[in-house]
Amino acid sequence: MDLQPKQTCPLCDHPESRPFYQDKQRTYLRCSECSLIFVDRQDLLSPSEEKTRYDLHENDPQDSGYRQFLGQFLTPLTDRLAPPPRSGLDFGSGPGPALAIMLKELGYAVEIYDPFYAPDSAVLHTKYDFVTATETFEHFHHPKKEWQLLMGLIKPGGLLGVMTLLIDDLAAFPSSHYLTDATHVSFFSRQTFQYLAQQEGLKVEFIGDKITFFYKPEGMQGDEDVR
Repeated sequence: MDLQPKQTCPLCDHPESRPFYQDKQRTYLRCSECSLIFVDRQDLLSPSEEKTRYDLHENDPQDSGYRQFLGQFLTPLTDRLAPPPRSGLDFGSGPGPALAIMLKELGYAVEIYDPFYAPDSAVLHTKYDFVTATETFEHFHHPKKEWQLLMGLIKPGGLLGVMTLLIDDLAAFPSSHYLTDATHVSFFSRQTFQYLAQQEGLKVEFIGDKITFFYKPEGMQGDEDVR
């Protein structure tokens, strides 16, 4: 395989992420510091190419199958939240903000943000009791920037709920269904999320191989500014 030279990790800035795997379309690198697997920067789609692919997604908020899929995240999330009303933000809500609608039906006050479908950045200038990101982290081109943004949106004592497939079995990576989507460019593992939690002083909880909750401690200092 004609793998490309090492690159800087887009999550932790470690300068020596090395080629890990290559298929017919893309090269993937893995960071030795935070364990993130990411697509070679030369292989990233342009914003217009991304949008074209996202427009093909069928995320109908009224579709019972889609609601059932999101229910596997919604149930453990609400089990960990104080009763409504609580303020939340669904980050990366997509063309059909089903999760936000389902949370609102339960009495939560939820805003949405998506760079393509709900790009009003005004919602990024406040803090929330909880932030959700379902099937979103794998799309991050600049995961350090997006992670820092998310951290600034959560109140002390709040939580970040993430749904993304955790890549813990490196040998199985080439056969992961996540690789079949060209908009999937960042691949996280428990090790990566534990690294982030340690860096931020967060508690982290894993539920199965797709759901992760990060808890920000009460009275956490140094997060007065919101972008």
